[in-house]
Amino acid sequence: MTPRRLQTLTQALEQHRSEERFVSFIEGQGEEKRISFEQLYRRALVLLHGLQGRGMQKGDHLILFLSSNEQFVDVFWACLLGGIIPVPLAVGISEQHRQKVFNVAERLGNACLYTDRKNLARLQSSAAALPAARAFLGSRDKVLLSEQVSAGPDGVPADIEPEDVAFIQFSSGSTGNPKGIVLRHRNLIANIEGIRDGAAFTPEDLSLSWMPLTHDMGLIGFHLNPVACNYSHVIMRTDLFVRRPLYWMIAAGENRATVLGSPNFGYQHFLKAFRRKGLPDTDLSRVRLVFNGAEPISAALCREFMEVLAKFGLSRCSMFPAYGLAEASLAVSFPAVGADLQVVHARRDSLSVGADAVLGTDREGSQVSLVCVGMPVRHCEVRIGDLEGQALTDGRVGHVLIRGANVTERVIGDDGSVFLDEGWVNTGDLGFSYRQGLYITGRYKEILFVHGQNFYPHDIEDVLAGLPDLDLGKTAVAGVSSGSTGLEEVLVFVLHKGGLEEFLPVRARVRACVNENFGIEVQHVIPVNKVPKTTSGKIQRTWLASSYQEGEFDEVLRQLSEWLDRDSGPMQEDAGDEILDAILRICREALPGKKFSTHDDLLEIGASSLALVEIYTALDEMFPGRIEVTDLVEHPSIASLARLLQGRCSVV
Repeated sequence: MTPRRLQTLTQALEQHRSEERFVSFIEGQGEEKRISFEQLYRRALVLLHGLQGRGMQKGDHLILFLSSNEQFVDVFWACLLGGIIPVPLAVGISEQHRQKVFNVAERLGNACLYTDRKNLARLQSSAAALPAARAFLGSRDKVLLSEQVSAGPDGVPADIEPEDVAFIQFSSGSTGNPKGIVLRHRNLIANIEGIRDGAAFTPEDLSLSWMPLTHDMGLIGFHLNPVACNYSHVIMRTDLFVRRPLYWMIAAGENRATVLGSPNFGYQHFLKAFRRKGLPDTDLSRVRLVFNGAEPISAALCREFMEVLAKFGLSRCSMFPAYGLAEASLAVSFPAVGADLQVVHARRDSLSVGADAVLGTDREGSQVSLVCVGMPVRHCEVRIGDLEGQALTDGRVGHVLIRGANVTERVIGDDGSVFLDEGWVNTGDLGFSYRQGLYITGRYKEILFVHGQNFYPHDIEDVLAGLPDLDLGKTAVAGVSSGSTGLEEVLVFVLHKGGLEEFLPVRARVRACVNENFGIEVQHVIPVNKVPKTTSGKIQRTWLASSYQEGEFDEVLRQLSEWLDRDSGPMQEDAGDEILDAILRICREALPGKKFSTHDDLLEIGASSLALVEIYTALDEMFPGRIEVTDLVEHPSIASLARLLQGRCSVV
């Protein structure tokens, strides 16, 4: 008999709990606990009794703030069965994550909190100076501790309808002004149908993920989807993957996993450990899909990952670059199962909003590689449009808009930029369609506008990753508007653990690299002891930019300036050589306010492409036919440029 079409998530668990399926929790290397779908259902019902005993009813909001995946899954399903609306929030290790709990509670208005004693103590410490937060945590009616919910009889399941809210997903990067995506059962079921069809899931599959359950990719993609599609799955602690990334593949082989997934940074984290230690003999031949999503996808990393693991049986066509977001209940577009990686090379200066992307055959210095993320999944439509939502032609860069049965109709904290006419939702991403495939170019709010051109932070970070000790994820590029000029200031934040004197050559290399590859001046290269990221691995560029504007880095910039003054000494006066002195005068006019000597690299001190053109034009007028614009890159110091010109001028 063909099972009836699912209408709600609770139907999914009720319908499949009699099957021989399981969810397994990996808490440590060699520490794994397996429970059947039937056990999951029974445990959730018992826990529901405890929640209902504390007065929780259908429609109430319950913030989940837990470190344990097993505890999280139990209470999440207890909420679904009782019609209580769970609101998952990442525990994390920073003050930001704890502050977010208070902001979300305030935004929801009448929410309760479900946590454990250890995490409650951390929250109380963070709330010490916040009267409203202290009052929230001090209310016995508002805080439910996992240790105090004792075993008992079953709770009473509520009548759940497709229109009921299943849960609220707060965006992983929002803290001060959290944005909550309201997902109904019908939204999630529609998207899971699209995921199932697009990825060809069957009961024979087994997925393994280390993604946090507080993130839509971890929760929907690697837990709710397996339950609804009736296949077993393994959930690994995120911090275990962070500490022992190689164990991800070891566990995949041991569990005979068929489906894996990670954001881009996870593949790099694994490869970095693999290069140092290698991987024990592991059989990955059963893996058919390796999902890649949640942040810009690196074609080079995809290829290296598949190449490295091919010797362990991983199919070279297993990489599955996908695009999605919480507003779509997760998935927006998938490639064809088993298809080769589709990559285009676009000219950087052609990726402005409204422009036609100019594509080449090979990646050059002026091009960026973009990975195709496939076609829209079932129930979801995609349009590339302008800010008013009007459709743009294929190949033209615009806003990625979505609509469909899987797409949310309500966002808590919406600033008016999300919902457009005719049901379209603005994802906040930019991209273009090409040969029926979707290509994402970056986040609209993160674009840098310099000299009338658009630059994408992740593209600059990707180039910087080629410098020594600056792997992907160790730099963050952001732009802020200058208060004095109104022009965009480009900032590069660099993970650095040493002293400022050791940072000076790093600073110089970063400025030169960005200038040489993009022709833009970096105003500040700022050392940070941590590059902040969301739980899904996305770099929090806007948070860093806001911290800069609020003066958080003023002191370190002042100290850097002192080191630079000490290192460079006073500006060099006329050197007594006609050509050298002429170049010095031209450079001083083109670079007002900058300190440099004749031996400083013009790229490293931040000479922009416009300044270099100005210097070249003046030199060409003074020494006609003796200099090319490329000479300023190949001979970037005043002294080396002077020697070049002296040699050419001496030739009769």
